[in-house]
Amino acid sequence: MKTVHSVADLHLALAGAPAPVGLVPTMGAFHAGHQSLINAARRENETVVVSLFVNPAQFTSGADLATYPRHPEADEATAADWATDVLFAPAPDEMYPDGFDTVVQPGAVGEVLEGAVKPGHFQGVATICLKLFNLVQPQRVYFGRKDAQQVAVIGALLRDFDLASRIELRVLPTVRDGDGLALSSRNVFLDPDERRRALLLPRALSGGRAAYRSGADPVEAARAVLEADPAVIVDYVAVADLGGLTLAAAIRVGSTRLIDNLLLTDEDD
Repeated sequence: MKTVHSVADLHLALAGAPAPVGLVPTMGAFHAGHQSLINAARRENETVVVSLFVNPAQFTSGADLATYPRHPEADEATAADWATDVLFAPAPDEMYPDGFDTVVQPGAVGEVLEGAVKPGHFQGVATICLKLFNLVQPQRVYFGRKDAQQVAVIGALLRDFDLASRIELRVLPTVRDGDGLALSSRNVFLDPDERRRALLLPRALSGGRAAYRSGADPVEAARAVLEADPAVIVDYVAVADLGGLTLAAAIRVGSTRLIDNLLLTDEDD
């Protein structure tokens, strides 16, 4: 595996790389969810590029950016173990050099849910992803269904900038722990009691989906589960079209914010 930190070295590493090229954009702190994306990229492409970049433009709080888990040396070793060909791990000033002044503003899909709670978040996501797509020139890009709204934003980006004909958006199922909690780099911040409370999130979504299938209100059913514990703060529970009719929710448990979603029409997430 080649680890590169500059755009110039990325171009050198990819010069003559066999196609197709698969790109897995990440912010590091690797877990089994990332592994599922990289494994899929490995199966489906001749060259696998993983980006590792904690993107400051998609954080709406300086404190949240400062506390985001970072394990660059462990992530580099893990990426190599997972048969990555090129790990691109740039510094912020490599991606946003002096004078950088152009951003991508997503449309309506980026204005609700996470976009309403964290204004500017999806602008940062769309901007960095477009830069990565231009730099790597992949034939496939890999994202997890857990971040369903992000997937919808990227799908619109590919469509609206006429990239969908040459870049396939591959969306992999949410990976969960045995207790049902969706894997997230932020899960490490949960103490045992908070972890127990966090399990209300997947239970609420499952309950909401069951309610929907019985003709009841999925949002009301999911909220009832979450609001039964006053220590769980609900940011939102809503139904949206995110690659299909989706029940999505965000909660705060202690200092940790978690998101999750379920397709209402699928048997399996």
